[in-house]
Parts: sequence; structure tokens; C-alpha cells
Amino acid sequence: MPSTTPAQSRTSSQSALHAAELYDRLRASRQLSLDLAAPLSDEDQTVQSMDDASPTKWHLAHTTWFYEAFILRAHLPSYVPFSDDFDYCFNSYYEAKGERQPRARRGLLTRPSAQEVRDYRGHVDDALAKLFSEDLATDASHTVGTLIELGINHEQQHQELLLTDILSLFAANPLRPAFRQLQPKPEAVAGATPVSWIAFDGGVHKVGHDGNGFSYDNEGPRHDVLLAPFRLASRCVTNAEWLAFIDDGGYRDPLLWLADGWATVKEQGWEAPCYWEQRVGVWHQMTLEGFLPLDARAPVSHVSYYEANAFAHWAGKRLPTEFEWEVASAGHSLKGNDLSTNALRPRPAESGGWGRLAQLFGDVWEWTGSAYQPYPGYRPAPGAIGEYNGKFMVSQQVLRGGSCATPGGHIRATYRNFFFPHQRWQFTGVRLAEDAACR
Repeated sequence: MPSTTPAQSRTSSQSALHAAELYDRLRASRQLSLDLAAPLSDEDQTVQSMDDASPTKWHLAHTTWFYEAFILRAHLPSYVPFSDDFDYCFNSYYEAKGERQPRARRGLLTRPSAQEVRDYRGHVDDALAKLFSEDLATDASHTVGTLIELGINHEQQHQELLLTDILSLFAANPLRPAFRQLQPKPEAVAGATPVSWIAFDGGVHKVGHDGNGFSYDNEGPRHDVLLAPFRLASRCVTNAEWLAFIDDGGYRDPLLWLADGWATVKEQGWEAPCYWEQRVGVWHQMTLEGFLPLDARAPVSHVSYYEANAFAHWAGKRLPTEFEWEVASAGHSLKGNDLSTNALRPRPAESGGWGRLAQLFGDVWEWTGSAYQPYPGYRPAPGAIGEYNGKFMVSQQVLRGGSCATPGGHIRATYRNFFFPHQRWQFTGVRLAEDAACR
């Protein structure tokens, strides 16, 4: 008699295939981090430009520590940690995992060296390979596989942060170095695509992740929301449109601003988006390809929620809610200008976009008017892994859609990014909305 039934054999084969696919994705994700860091010197990888940013070396080590702390120590009995000191150095905010280097002082970690961090990555990658060979072909692999999936997505988040943090660092360097050489741009668009206003019905709509495939816990539970009829702009606000806001005194008119936003404008001396600077009367912008003349047709980027809200007020519009954005995105392709295009900066909306939504995914994260709050019935996971999202649900705003630095395959319509309203070092931009009754 056979030791296994045909159904058991099929299940075993399916598990092995799933494990092989998961391991391929893990290796690709781990390699992408190294590829992104490759153009940087070890000195580049050590420095921290500001409290919100982290050194490249720290990102490479922290994403490695995540696998060690949450998977290898618990699920690979033969695992020997690379260094117990790394728990302190490379924990981010997991209180349940112990004390850690303060975020604002990560740039002081000149030791361990960048080479030691690369060795650390190799050590953990070898252990992950062993884990797959020993564990993930068995029925006990579900918990580990779920954590590996989370680890891949976690590293993708840090790949985007790695790029935005190195942009912040190079923008602060008087030499204005480029992350990479200027690449040929796509075929030029004759002019900015005209804005049209796309109408959406009100009523009760389902929002939140449906449970098919990976999602973060903050994307659920799926639930009903009641929306009034609304319209969304067919594309994001452009640099040219933002220049009109500046020229009309947008940064000098307190009546356009929320109180906290106006206080921030005065305290920080804001006169334009982050990384904008005038030279001989011409606006330039610091990019990952260096300090370049402003592309008037491209989406405005590196603006805070305060700025986005003030612009919407000036334009006689408003920001969409996160649920309006999600409902409007239904049925749209996830394809867009993300990291997989290798553009590394927002591109102008494609021509021929009249009557449809463009730039939903990629280019710039789009600020919404929604506070980052838990959905009805939300419960964080138990233990340290539950610190991933839930404890940040206060005083922040939701953004949707991804950016030119978001790794390909990472984004989805239900994805909820979140930042404090003053932050603007990310590729953050604006899509306007209006109530249908206002026309």
C-alpha cells in the first residue's frame, strides 16, 4: 500500500511549490536592498541627515534583524546569532524586544562597519536558506511562511525609505551628489494633461482588504462606509500648478492654512516644497539624479499634509478621504510609475487621460483628508509583531497609491500609508477632490 494518498501527495507538492516561490521572492527582495545600496560609498551609508531619516547601513541591518528576531531565533533551533549587540543597534520601535539605539542617533553607529552589516546579511540569509530546507516543506510551515511574507513586505518598505533617506542626505550635502547618473527621459509629453473631474456615486461601499493575498493588519477588517457623491481630479497636481500657488502668495496667506500648518510654515520658513530652490530666477529640485531644473509637468512631490490642505483650500477644492480614494480606484490596474520602472522620480501624466483617473498608483503618495485610525473591529496581533502598525494610529494622516520609489508589486488599492502632517521628505503629492453637489 502507498504511504500517502494521491490527495496527500498533491498537497505536499503544492506546499513545496509555494515554499519555492516564497523563497525566490525572499532572495529577490534581499538582493534588491543590496542593489539599491551598491552605488553608495560606505561613508554615504553611515550618515543620517535628520531625525526622521535613517542611514542606509541601518536599513540594511534592521531588515536583517527583523528576520533574526521574529523568525530565526524562534523557528530555527540551530541558529546562532551573529552578534547579541545587534539587538540594541538595529531594533526600531519594538518595545517587547528590548532597549534600542534612539532613532535620532542612528547616524552615530559608525560601528559596526558597513562591511560587518553586509556580513550580517549573509549570515542571516544562509540561515534563512537552511530554514527553508528544514521547515517550510512541512505542515508546520504556515506560521513561518506568514512571517516570511511579512518580512518581505517589511523590507520593501525599507527599500523605499532607503531611497528617500539618501535623497534627504544628498540634498543636505553642498556638493549635491547624485544617487545615479541622469537617465534618458521617456518621450516628451507636449503639455500637462488637462484636468477632468471624474464622478462617483454615493451610497454604501465596501472598503478594506478582502483577505485574498497579503495585507497589513491595518487594512482590515473589511467593512461598509457611507459616501456622498464626489468627484476626483483625473491626475495629480503638477509643479506648474504649485508654482501658481506660490506666485499667488500661497505660503504668505495665513487664511489658507490650518493653525498648526501656519505655525510650521513660520517656524520652518517654508516658501516652496521640500528640495525646491531657485537659482538665477529658475526653480530647481533636488532629485536622486542630482540637482535639476524643475519639470513643470510632473506631479508636485515632497509636500506635507499642511501644504496639500492649503493648496486645496486655495484651489477651492479639498483632499479626498481615504475611502473615496479606495472606492474610486476599484478596477484600475496597479501598474504605474513605481520602482520597477527605474525612473526614480515622478513623471508627467500620460496624454489621452481625459475622462479617466491617471497616476493612481506610483509617482507620488497622495495625501488624503483621513486621519490614520483603526477600522471597526480592528485588533492588533498579540506580542511584539502587534507593534507593527496599531500603536501609530494617532495624529497621523493616511496616504494612498504608492510612489516612484515603491518597489514593484508592493502596492494595492487598500494599502494605508501614514505620516505626520508636517513630514515631507517622502514622495508625497496631491490629488484634489470635490463634493458632487458643488457643481
